[in-house]
Amino acid sequence: MNLLYNVPAFSILLPMLAGVICLVLPARASRRLSNTVIVVLALLSFLLLNSFLDGAPTFTYRMGHYGAPIGNEIRAGELESAMAMMFLVVMMLSLMGGRNHLRSDIGRSKVNLYYISVLFLLSSMLALTYTNDLFTAYVFVEINTVTACGIIISKEDGYTLAASMRYLIMSLLGSGLFLIGICLVYGLTGHLLMPNIQEAVNQLVQNGHYQAPLQVTIALFAVGLALKSALWPFHSWLPDAHSSASAASSAILSGLVLKSFIFLMIKIFFRTVGPDVMTGHAILNLLLVFGVLGMLLGSVNALFEKDIKRMLAFSSVSQIGYIFCGIGLGTIAGVSAALVQVVVHAVTKAMLFIAAGGLMDASGGRKDFDALQGAGKRDIVAGAAFVVGTMSMIGLPFFAGFITKLTLVTAAAGTHDWRTYVSLAAIVVSTILTAIYYIRVLSLLFGRNGSEEQDGEVRGRRFLSAYLRRHLSMDTEYILAILAFIGINLWIGLRSDDLVDIINAGLATFQ
Repeated sequence: MNLLYNVPAFSILLPMLAGVICLVLPARASRRLSNTVIVVLALLSFLLLNSFLDGAPTFTYRMGHYGAPIGNEIRAGELESAMAMMFLVVMMLSLMGGRNHLRSDIGRSKVNLYYISVLFLLSSMLALTYTNDLFTAYVFVEINTVTACGIIISKEDGYTLAASMRYLIMSLLGSGLFLIGICLVYGLTGHLLMPNIQEAVNQLVQNGHYQAPLQVTIALFAVGLALKSALWPFHSWLPDAHSSASAASSAILSGLVLKSFIFLMIKIFFRTVGPDVMTGHAILNLLLVFGVLGMLLGSVNALFEKDIKRMLAFSSVSQIGYIFCGIGLGTIAGVSAALVQVVVHAVTKAMLFIAAGGLMDASGGRKDFDALQGAGKRDIVAGAAFVVGTMSMIGLPFFAGFITKLTLVTAAAGTHDWRTYVSLAAIVVSTILTAIYYIRVLSLLFGRNGSEEQDGEVRGRRFLSAYLRRHLSMDTEYILAILAFIGINLWIGLRSDDLVDIINAGLATFQ
Protein backbone atom coordinates (compact mmCIF):
# COMPACT_ATOMS: atom_id res chain seq x y z
CA MET A 1 0.00 0.00 0.00
CA ASN A 2 2.99 2.35 0.50
CA LEU A 3 3.56 2.60 -3.24
CA LEU A 4 -0.12 3.26 -3.90
CA TYR A 5 -0.01 6.20 -1.48
CA ASN A 6 1.88 8.06 -4.21
CA VAL A 7 -0.64 7.40 -6.98
CA PRO A 8 -2.82 10.52 -6.41
CA ALA A 9 0.15 12.92 -6.34
CA PHE A 10 1.76 11.09 -9.25
CA SER A 11 -1.50 11.37 -11.21
CA ILE A 12 -1.48 15.14 -10.84
CA LEU A 13 2.21 15.80 -11.42
CA LEU A 14 2.97 13.40 -14.28
CA PRO A 15 0.59 15.01 -16.84
CA MET A 16 2.00 18.44 -15.98
CA LEU A 17 5.57 17.22 -16.49
CA ALA A 18 4.60 15.49 -19.74
CA GLY A 19 2.88 18.67 -20.90
CA VAL A 20 6.09 20.65 -20.41
CA ILE A 21 8.07 18.01 -22.35
CA CYS A 22 5.55 18.21 -25.22
CA LEU A 23 6.68 21.79 -25.82
CA VAL A 24 9.82 20.52 -27.54
CA LEU A 25 8.38 17.39 -29.16
CA PRO A 26 7.01 16.97 -32.68
CA ALA A 27 3.36 16.14 -33.23
CA ARG A 28 3.61 12.34 -33.36
CA ALA A 29 5.88 12.12 -30.31
CA SER A 30 3.52 14.41 -28.35
CA ARG A 31 0.57 12.17 -29.14
CA ARG A 32 2.46 9.02 -28.15
CA LEU A 33 3.71 10.55 -24.91
CA SER A 34 0.21 11.76 -24.00
CA ASN A 35 -1.35 8.38 -24.71
CA THR A 36 1.34 6.60 -22.70
CA VAL A 37 0.84 8.88 -19.70
CA ILE A 38 -2.93 8.39 -19.76
CA VAL A 39 -2.67 4.59 -20.05
CA VAL A 40 -0.13 4.38 -17.21
CA LEU A 41 -2.25 6.55 -14.94
CA ALA A 42 -5.39 4.57 -15.79
CA LEU A 43 -3.64 1.34 -14.76
CA LEU A 44 -2.39 2.92 -11.52
CA SER A 45 -5.88 4.24 -10.76
CA PHE A 46 -7.30 0.78 -11.33
CA LEU A 47 -4.77 -0.70 -8.88
CA LEU A 48 -5.61 2.00 -6.33
CA LEU A 49 -9.35 1.41 -6.70
CA ASN A 50 -8.85 -2.34 -6.42
CA SER A 51 -6.90 -1.87 -3.18
CA PHE A 52 -9.80 0.08 -1.67
CA LEU A 53 -12.27 -2.57 -2.81
CA ASP A 54 -10.09 -5.14 -1.05
CA GLY A 55 -10.47 -3.24 2.22
CA ALA A 56 -7.63 -0.71 2.27
CA PRO A 57 -8.55 2.43 4.27
CA THR A 58 -8.86 5.89 2.76
CA PHE A 59 -5.84 8.12 3.28
CA THR A 60 -4.68 11.71 3.05
CA TYR A 61 -1.33 12.68 1.58
CA ARG A 62 0.29 15.92 2.72
CA MET A 63 2.37 17.43 -0.07
CA GLY A 64 5.35 19.52 1.03
CA HIS A 65 5.03 18.45 4.72
CA TYR A 66 3.08 21.64 5.46
CA GLY A 67 -0.60 22.22 5.89
CA ALA A 68 -2.66 24.77 3.98
CA PRO A 69 -2.22 27.60 3.11
CA ILE A 70 1.53 26.91 2.78
CA GLY A 71 1.18 23.30 1.69
CA ASN A 72 -1.79 21.23 0.64
CA GLU A 73 -3.33 17.82 1.09
CA ILE A 74 -4.84 15.30 -1.25
CA ARG A 75 -7.22 12.54 -0.21
CA ALA A 76 -7.96 9.20 -1.84
CA GLY A 77 -10.74 6.68 -1.32
CA GLU A 78 -13.08 4.47 -3.36
CA LEU A 79 -14.95 7.37 -4.88
CA GLU A 80 -11.94 9.49 -5.79
CA SER A 81 -10.04 6.62 -7.40
CA ALA A 82 -13.12 5.49 -9.33
CA MET A 83 -13.73 9.00 -10.65
CA ALA A 84 -10.05 9.36 -11.59
CA MET A 85 -10.12 6.08 -13.51
CA MET A 86 -13.29 7.16 -15.31
CA PHE A 87 -11.69 10.48 -16.31
CA LEU A 88 -8.62 8.70 -17.67
CA VAL A 89 -10.48 6.00 -19.60
CA VAL A 90 -12.92 8.41 -21.23
CA MET A 91 -10.08 10.84 -22.03
CA MET A 92 -8.10 8.06 -23.72
CA LEU A 93 -11.04 6.80 -25.78
CA SER A 94 -12.05 10.33 -26.77
CA LEU A 95 -8.58 11.10 -28.10
CA MET A 96 -8.48 7.78 -29.95
CA GLY A 97 -11.92 8.22 -31.47
CA GLY A 98 -11.36 11.83 -32.50
CA ARG A 99 -7.85 11.41 -33.89
CA ASN A 100 -8.91 11.85 -37.53
CA HIS A 101 -10.70 15.10 -36.70
CA LEU A 102 -7.67 16.37 -34.82
CA ARG A 103 -5.56 15.81 -37.93
CA SER A 104 -7.97 17.77 -40.11
CA ASP A 105 -9.01 20.50 -37.65
CA ILE A 106 -5.61 21.37 -36.17
CA GLY A 107 -2.52 22.34 -38.12
CA ARG A 108 0.34 19.88 -37.73
CA SER A 109 2.52 22.58 -36.22
CA LYS A 110 0.01 23.01 -33.38
CA VAL A 111 -0.73 19.38 -32.52
CA ASN A 112 1.81 19.35 -29.70
CA LEU A 113 0.16 22.49 -28.26
CA TYR A 114 -3.18 20.68 -28.31
CA TYR A 115 -1.76 17.78 -26.32
CA ILE A 116 -0.18 20.20 -23.86
CA SER A 117 -3.66 21.60 -23.21
CA VAL A 118 -5.10 18.09 -22.90
CA LEU A 119 -2.45 17.01 -20.38
CA PHE A 120 -2.83 20.11 -18.21
CA LEU A 121 -6.62 19.75 -18.42
CA LEU A 122 -6.30 16.13 -17.29
CA SER A 123 -4.03 17.15 -14.43
CA SER A 124 -6.54 19.77 -13.28
CA MET A 125 -9.44 17.30 -13.32
CA LEU A 126 -7.48 14.75 -11.31
CA ALA A 127 -6.43 17.47 -8.87
CA LEU A 128 -10.06 18.52 -8.36
CA THR A 129 -10.86 14.87 -7.74
CA TYR A 130 -8.16 14.28 -5.13
CA THR A 131 -7.64 17.69 -3.49
CA ASN A 132 -8.40 18.08 0.19
CA ASP A 133 -8.05 21.88 0.43
CA LEU A 134 -9.93 24.71 -1.20
CA PHE A 135 -7.11 26.94 -2.37
CA THR A 136 -5.51 24.14 -4.36
CA ALA A 137 -8.96 23.49 -5.80
CA TYR A 138 -9.19 27.12 -6.94
CA VAL A 139 -5.76 26.98 -8.62
CA PHE A 140 -6.74 23.93 -10.65
CA VAL A 141 -10.19 25.35 -11.41
CA GLU A 142 -8.39 28.16 -13.23
CA ILE A 143 -6.03 25.77 -15.00
CA ASN A 144 -9.08 23.77 -16.06
CA THR A 145 -10.77 26.88 -17.46
CA VAL A 146 -7.79 28.06 -19.50
CA THR A 147 -6.92 24.65 -20.93
CA ALA A 148 -10.57 23.90 -21.78
CA CYS A 149 -10.58 27.12 -23.82
CA GLY A 150 -7.37 25.91 -25.45
CA ILE A 151 -8.90 22.69 -26.77
CA ILE A 152 -11.94 24.59 -28.06
CA ILE A 153 -9.98 27.25 -29.92
CA SER A 154 -7.51 24.71 -31.32
CA LYS A 155 -9.92 24.24 -34.24
CA GLU A 156 -9.02 27.23 -36.31
CA ASP A 157 -12.11 29.17 -37.37
CA GLY A 158 -13.93 32.30 -36.26
CA TYR A 159 -16.84 30.39 -34.77
CA THR A 160 -14.66 28.53 -32.26
CA LEU A 161 -12.96 31.81 -31.35
CA ALA A 162 -16.30 33.39 -30.45
CA ALA A 163 -17.46 30.24 -28.63
CA SER A 164 -14.25 29.99 -26.58
CA MET A 165 -14.40 33.66 -25.60
CA ARG A 166 -18.01 33.26 -24.46
CA TYR A 167 -17.01 30.17 -22.48
CA LEU A 168 -14.04 31.97 -20.94
CA ILE A 169 -16.12 34.96 -19.81
CA MET A 170 -18.88 32.84 -18.26
CA SER A 171 -16.41 30.45 -16.68
CA LEU A 172 -14.37 33.27 -15.14
CA LEU A 173 -17.53 34.65 -13.59
CA GLY A 174 -18.02 31.29 -11.92
CA SER A 175 -14.38 31.20 -10.84
CA GLY A 176 -14.72 34.67 -9.33
CA LEU A 177 -17.73 33.65 -7.25
CA PHE A 178 -15.89 30.53 -6.13
CA LEU A 179 -12.84 32.58 -5.09
CA ILE A 180 -14.98 35.02 -3.10
CA GLY A 181 -16.52 32.03 -1.34
CA ILE A 182 -13.05 30.75 -0.43
CA CYS A 183 -12.09 34.17 0.95
CA LEU A 184 -15.23 34.27 3.08
CA VAL A 185 -14.83 30.75 4.41
CA TYR A 186 -11.19 31.43 5.28
CA GLY A 187 -12.22 34.59 7.10
CA LEU A 188 -14.92 32.73 9.01
CA THR A 189 -12.95 29.62 9.92
CA GLY A 190 -9.25 30.41 9.47
CA HIS A 191 -8.79 27.13 7.54
CA LEU A 192 -8.48 25.94 3.95
CA LEU A 193 -8.34 22.18 4.53
CA MET A 194 -11.77 20.64 4.04
CA PRO A 195 -12.02 18.61 7.30
CA ASN A 196 -10.85 21.58 9.37
CA ILE A 197 -13.38 23.86 7.70
CA GLN A 198 -16.17 21.38 8.37
CA GLU A 199 -15.27 21.22 12.07
CA ALA A 200 -15.20 25.02 12.33
CA VAL A 201 -18.47 25.39 10.41
CA ASN A 202 -20.21 22.93 12.73
CA GLN A 203 -19.04 24.98 15.72
CA LEU A 204 -20.34 28.18 14.14
CA VAL A 205 -23.72 26.58 13.52
CA GLN A 206 -23.92 25.18 17.05
CA ASN A 207 -23.02 28.55 18.57
CA GLY A 208 -25.26 30.51 16.20
CA HIS A 209 -22.38 32.76 15.06
CA TYR A 210 -21.99 34.37 11.60
CA GLN A 211 -24.99 32.59 10.13
CA ALA A 212 -25.66 35.15 7.38
CA PRO A 213 -22.05 35.17 6.03
CA LEU A 214 -22.04 31.38 6.16
CA GLN A 215 -25.20 31.18 4.06
CA VAL A 216 -23.73 33.63 1.55
CA THR A 217 -20.57 31.54 1.34
CA ILE A 218 -22.51 28.35 0.60
CA ALA A 219 -24.52 30.17 -2.07
CA LEU A 220 -21.34 31.51 -3.70
CA PHE A 221 -19.83 28.04 -3.89
CA ALA A 222 -23.03 26.59 -5.33
CA VAL A 223 -23.69 29.30 -7.91
CA GLY A 224 -20.05 29.58 -8.99
CA LEU A 225 -19.67 25.87 -9.65
CA ALA A 226 -23.17 25.58 -11.12
CA LEU A 227 -22.24 28.26 -13.65
CA LYS A 228 -19.09 26.36 -14.60
CA SER A 229 -21.11 23.12 -14.81
CA ALA A 230 -23.66 24.61 -17.26
CA LEU A 231 -26.66 24.26 -14.98
CA TRP A 232 -29.70 26.00 -16.45
CA PRO A 233 -29.96 29.05 -16.74
CA PHE A 234 -26.14 29.40 -16.74
CA HIS A 235 -25.78 27.19 -19.80
CA SER A 236 -25.77 29.75 -22.61
CA TRP A 237 -22.08 29.18 -23.41
CA LEU A 238 -22.33 25.40 -23.71
CA PRO A 239 -24.10 24.78 -27.07
CA ASP A 240 -21.69 26.92 -29.07
CA ALA A 241 -18.56 25.69 -27.29
CA HIS A 242 -19.39 21.99 -27.49
CA SER A 243 -20.79 22.03 -31.02
CA SER A 244 -18.01 24.06 -32.63
CA ALA A 245 -15.02 22.16 -31.20
CA SER A 246 -13.35 19.15 -32.78
CA ALA A 247 -14.96 15.76 -32.05
CA ALA A 248 -12.40 14.76 -29.41
CA SER A 249 -12.65 18.16 -27.72
CA SER A 250 -16.46 18.01 -27.67
CA ALA A 251 -16.34 14.56 -26.08
CA ILE A 252 -13.88 15.71 -23.43
CA LEU A 253 -15.75 18.94 -22.67
CA SER A 254 -19.17 17.37 -22.35
CA GLY A 255 -18.13 14.06 -20.85
CA LEU A 256 -15.45 15.15 -18.40
CA VAL A 257 -14.88 18.86 -17.79
CA LEU A 258 -18.37 19.58 -16.50
CA LYS A 259 -18.22 16.53 -14.23
CA SER A 260 -15.03 17.65 -12.51
CA PHE A 261 -16.76 20.81 -11.24
CA ILE A 262 -19.82 18.85 -10.15
CA PHE A 263 -17.67 16.41 -8.21
CA LEU A 264 -15.91 19.34 -6.54
CA MET A 265 -19.30 20.77 -5.54
CA ILE A 266 -20.30 17.46 -3.96
CA LYS A 267 -17.00 17.38 -2.05
CA ILE A 268 -17.60 20.90 -0.75
CA PHE A 269 -21.15 20.10 0.34
CA PHE A 270 -20.11 16.86 2.07
CA ARG A 271 -16.56 17.40 3.25
CA THR A 272 -16.32 21.19 3.69
CA VAL A 273 -19.75 22.41 4.79
CA GLY A 274 -20.87 19.02 6.04
CA PRO A 275 -24.04 16.97 5.46
CA ASP A 276 -25.60 18.09 8.76
CA VAL A 277 -25.49 21.76 7.70
CA MET A 278 -26.51 21.08 4.10
CA THR A 279 -29.54 18.94 4.97
CA GLY A 280 -32.64 20.99 4.21
CA HIS A 281 -30.57 23.99 3.09
CA ALA A 282 -32.43 26.46 0.86
CA ILE A 283 -29.69 26.38 -1.81
CA LEU A 284 -30.49 22.72 -2.42
CA ASN A 285 -34.09 23.59 -3.23
CA LEU A 286 -32.82 26.17 -5.72
CA LEU A 287 -30.51 23.62 -7.35
CA LEU A 288 -33.42 21.17 -7.55
CA VAL A 289 -35.66 23.71 -9.28
CA PHE A 290 -32.94 24.73 -11.75
CA GLY A 291 -32.10 21.07 -12.33
CA VAL A 292 -35.72 20.26 -13.16
CA LEU A 293 -35.97 23.26 -15.49
CA GLY A 294 -32.72 22.20 -17.16
CA MET A 295 -34.07 18.67 -17.69
CA LEU A 296 -37.13 20.03 -19.44
CA LEU A 297 -35.89 23.09 -21.31
CA GLY A 298 -32.67 21.42 -22.43
CA SER A 299 -34.77 18.67 -24.00
CA VAL A 300 -37.11 21.21 -25.60
CA ASN A 301 -34.17 23.06 -27.15
CA ALA A 302 -32.68 19.80 -28.43
CA LEU A 303 -36.05 18.89 -29.94
CA PHE A 304 -35.91 21.88 -32.31
CA GLU A 305 -32.25 21.59 -33.36
CA LYS A 306 -31.26 20.63 -36.90
CA ASP A 307 -27.54 20.28 -36.13
CA ILE A 308 -26.46 16.97 -34.59
CA LYS A 309 -23.70 18.43 -32.41
CA ARG A 310 -25.88 21.26 -31.10
CA MET A 311 -28.60 18.71 -30.38
CA LEU A 312 -26.10 16.68 -28.35
CA ALA A 313 -24.98 19.86 -26.57
CA PHE A 314 -28.52 20.76 -25.52
CA SER A 315 -29.00 17.14 -24.50
CA SER A 316 -26.05 17.66 -22.14
CA VAL A 317 -27.88 20.62 -20.59
CA SER A 318 -30.81 18.29 -19.92
CA GLN A 319 -28.60 15.53 -18.52
CA ILE A 320 -26.76 17.97 -16.25
CA GLY A 321 -30.20 18.84 -14.93
CA TYR A 322 -30.62 15.21 -13.83
CA ILE A 323 -27.40 15.49 -11.82
CA PHE A 324 -28.47 18.66 -10.05
CA CYS A 325 -31.93 17.24 -9.45
CA GLY A 326 -30.27 14.41 -7.51
CA ILE A 327 -28.04 16.81 -5.57
CA GLY A 328 -31.00 19.08 -4.85
CA LEU A 329 -32.94 16.27 -3.22
CA GLY A 330 -30.57 16.71 -0.28
CA THR A 331 -30.35 13.02 0.59
CA ILE A 332 -27.58 10.43 0.38
CA ALA A 333 -29.67 8.49 -2.13
CA GLY A 334 -30.08 11.63 -4.25
CA VAL A 335 -26.33 12.37 -4.29
CA SER A 336 -25.63 8.72 -5.09
CA ALA A 337 -28.03 8.93 -8.05
CA ALA A 338 -26.32 12.15 -9.17
CA LEU A 339 -22.90 10.44 -9.13
CA VAL A 340 -24.28 7.49 -11.08
CA GLN A 341 -25.48 10.00 -13.68
CA VAL A 342 -22.03 11.66 -13.68
CA VAL A 343 -20.39 8.36 -14.70
CA VAL A 344 -23.09 7.27 -17.14
CA HIS A 345 -23.30 10.62 -18.90
CA ALA A 346 -19.51 10.88 -19.14
CA VAL A 347 -19.27 7.53 -20.92
CA THR A 348 -22.39 7.87 -23.06
CA LYS A 349 -22.11 11.47 -24.20
CA ALA A 350 -18.43 11.14 -25.09
CA MET A 351 -19.37 8.13 -27.21
CA LEU A 352 -22.16 10.07 -28.92
CA PHE A 353 -19.88 12.98 -29.83
CA ILE A 354 -17.25 10.62 -31.25
CA ALA A 355 -19.96 8.77 -33.17
CA ALA A 356 -21.29 12.10 -34.45
CA GLY A 357 -17.81 12.86 -35.78
CA GLY A 358 -17.81 9.59 -37.70
CA LEU A 359 -21.29 10.25 -39.07
CA MET A 360 -20.18 13.71 -40.20
CA ASP A 361 -17.16 12.19 -41.97
CA ALA A 362 -19.54 9.86 -43.79
CA SER A 363 -21.62 12.89 -44.85
CA GLY A 364 -18.98 15.11 -46.39
CA GLY A 365 -18.11 16.82 -43.11
CA ARG A 366 -21.59 18.30 -42.71
CA LYS A 367 -23.53 18.07 -39.46
CA ASP A 368 -27.01 19.23 -40.48
CA PHE A 369 -29.73 16.61 -40.45
CA ASP A 370 -30.38 16.80 -44.20
CA ALA A 371 -26.80 15.74 -44.96
CA LEU A 372 -26.85 13.00 -42.31
CA GLN A 373 -29.65 10.99 -43.92
CA GLY A 374 -28.44 7.42 -44.28
CA ALA A 375 -25.13 8.15 -42.48
CA GLY A 376 -25.70 5.27 -40.05
CA LYS A 377 -25.50 2.85 -42.99
CA ARG A 378 -22.43 4.55 -44.45
CA ASP A 379 -20.56 4.23 -41.13
CA ILE A 380 -21.95 1.16 -39.42
CA VAL A 381 -19.76 1.42 -36.31
CA ALA A 382 -20.74 5.04 -35.64
CA GLY A 383 -24.37 4.16 -36.33
CA ALA A 384 -24.25 1.30 -33.83
CA ALA A 385 -22.69 3.58 -31.22
CA PHE A 386 -25.43 6.14 -31.77
CA VAL A 387 -28.07 3.43 -31.32
CA VAL A 388 -26.51 2.31 -28.02
CA GLY A 389 -26.16 5.94 -26.90
CA THR A 390 -29.78 6.63 -27.76
CA MET A 391 -31.02 3.63 -25.79
CA SER A 392 -28.90 4.75 -22.83
CA MET A 393 -30.10 8.36 -22.97
CA ILE A 394 -33.70 7.19 -23.03
CA GLY A 395 -33.01 4.84 -20.13
CA LEU A 396 -33.98 1.46 -21.53
CA PRO A 397 -33.10 -1.66 -19.50
CA PHE A 398 -29.70 -3.32 -20.10
CA PHE A 399 -28.17 0.03 -21.08
CA ALA A 400 -26.22 2.34 -18.76
CA GLY A 401 -28.87 5.06 -18.63
CA PHE A 402 -31.43 2.74 -17.07
CA ILE A 403 -29.68 2.67 -13.69
CA THR A 404 -29.57 6.49 -13.70
CA LYS A 405 -33.33 6.75 -14.09
CA LEU A 406 -33.94 3.98 -11.57
CA THR A 407 -31.72 5.40 -8.82
CA LEU A 408 -33.03 8.94 -9.32
CA VAL A 409 -36.67 7.83 -9.24
CA THR A 410 -35.99 5.80 -6.09
CA ALA A 411 -34.25 8.75 -4.44
CA ALA A 412 -37.05 11.16 -5.40
CA ALA A 413 -39.72 8.80 -4.08
CA GLY A 414 -37.91 8.66 -0.74
CA THR A 415 -38.30 12.37 0.05
CA HIS A 416 -42.09 12.14 0.61
CA ASP A 417 -42.76 15.83 -0.07
CA TRP A 418 -43.15 18.28 -2.96
CA ARG A 419 -39.73 17.29 -4.28
CA THR A 420 -41.05 13.80 -5.02
CA TYR A 421 -43.83 15.00 -7.32
CA VAL A 422 -41.76 17.67 -9.06
CA SER A 423 -38.81 15.35 -9.70
CA LEU A 424 -40.87 12.38 -10.88
CA ALA A 425 -42.94 14.53 -13.24
CA ALA A 426 -39.80 16.11 -14.69
CA ILE A 427 -38.14 12.72 -15.17
CA VAL A 428 -41.16 11.36 -17.04
CA VAL A 429 -41.58 14.39 -19.31
CA SER A 430 -37.85 14.72 -19.98
CA THR A 431 -37.58 11.02 -20.82
CA ILE A 432 -40.42 11.31 -23.34
CA LEU A 433 -38.84 14.37 -24.97
CA THR A 434 -35.43 12.65 -25.04
CA ALA A 435 -36.96 9.63 -26.77
CA ILE A 436 -38.62 11.87 -29.37
CA TYR A 437 -35.54 13.78 -30.51
CA TYR A 438 -33.09 10.88 -30.34
CA ILE A 439 -35.37 8.47 -32.19
CA ARG A 440 -35.99 11.17 -34.81
CA VAL A 441 -32.24 11.33 -35.40
CA LEU A 442 -32.01 7.54 -35.63
CA SER A 443 -34.73 7.53 -38.27
CA LEU A 444 -32.64 9.97 -40.29
CA LEU A 445 -29.38 8.08 -39.81
CA PHE A 446 -30.83 4.79 -40.97
CA GLY A 447 -33.39 6.13 -43.44
CA ARG A 448 -33.08 6.26 -47.22
CA ASN A 449 -30.70 8.85 -48.61
CA GLY A 450 -32.02 11.12 -51.31
CA SER A 451 -28.75 10.77 -53.26
CA GLU A 452 -28.39 7.00 -53.09
CA GLU A 453 -26.51 6.74 -56.35
CA GLN A 454 -23.56 8.55 -54.76
CA ASP A 455 -23.32 5.93 -52.03
CA GLY A 456 -23.56 2.78 -54.14
CA GLU A 457 -20.08 1.53 -53.33
CA VAL A 458 -20.55 1.82 -49.57
CA ARG A 459 -24.13 0.56 -49.51
CA GLY A 460 -23.21 -2.36 -51.72
CA ARG A 461 -21.10 -3.83 -48.93
CA ARG A 462 -23.90 -5.28 -46.95
CA PHE A 463 -21.93 -7.39 -44.53
CA LEU A 464 -20.30 -6.00 -41.39
CA SER A 465 -17.15 -8.07 -41.95
CA ALA A 466 -16.54 -6.42 -45.31
CA TYR A 467 -17.05 -3.00 -43.76
CA LEU A 468 -14.57 -3.71 -40.99
CA ARG A 469 -11.94 -5.04 -43.42
CA ARG A 470 -12.19 -1.83 -45.36
CA HIS A 471 -12.04 0.55 -42.41
CA LEU A 472 -9.72 -1.13 -39.91
CA SER A 473 -6.75 -0.34 -42.12
CA MET A 474 -7.84 3.31 -42.29
CA ASP A 475 -8.47 4.13 -38.65
CA THR A 476 -8.05 1.29 -36.20
CA GLU A 477 -8.07 3.62 -33.19
CA TYR A 478 -11.47 5.06 -34.13
CA ILE A 479 -13.02 1.60 -34.47
CA LEU A 480 -11.52 0.37 -31.20
CA ALA A 481 -12.60 3.48 -29.31
CA ILE A 482 -16.20 3.18 -30.49
CA LEU A 483 -16.34 -0.53 -29.66
CA ALA A 484 -14.81 0.13 -26.22
CA PHE A 485 -17.38 2.84 -25.51
CA ILE A 486 -20.18 0.46 -26.50
CA GLY A 487 -18.73 -2.30 -24.32
CA ILE A 488 -18.39 -0.03 -21.28
CA ASN A 489 -21.94 1.24 -21.71
CA LEU A 490 -23.36 -2.27 -21.87
CA TRP A 491 -21.16 -3.42 -18.97
CA ILE A 492 -22.52 -0.62 -16.77
CA GLY A 493 -26.05 -1.53 -17.84
CA LEU A 494 -25.57 -5.19 -16.97
CA ARG A 495 -23.39 -4.73 -13.85
CA SER A 496 -24.87 -1.53 -12.47
CA ASP A 497 -24.87 -2.87 -8.90
CA ASP A 498 -21.07 -2.75 -8.90
CA LEU A 499 -21.08 0.94 -9.83
CA VAL A 500 -23.72 1.80 -7.23
CA ASP A 501 -21.83 -0.13 -4.52
CA ILE A 502 -18.59 1.75 -5.24
CA ILE A 503 -20.37 5.11 -5.13
CA ASN A 504 -22.23 4.32 -1.91
CA ALA A 505 -19.05 3.03 -0.24
CA GLY A 506 -17.21 6.19 -1.29
CA LEU A 507 -19.96 8.49 -0.04
CA ALA A 508 -19.93 6.71 3.31
CA THR A 509 -16.31 7.81 3.81
CA PHE A 510 -17.14 11.42 2.87
CA GLN A 511 -19.29 12.00 5.93
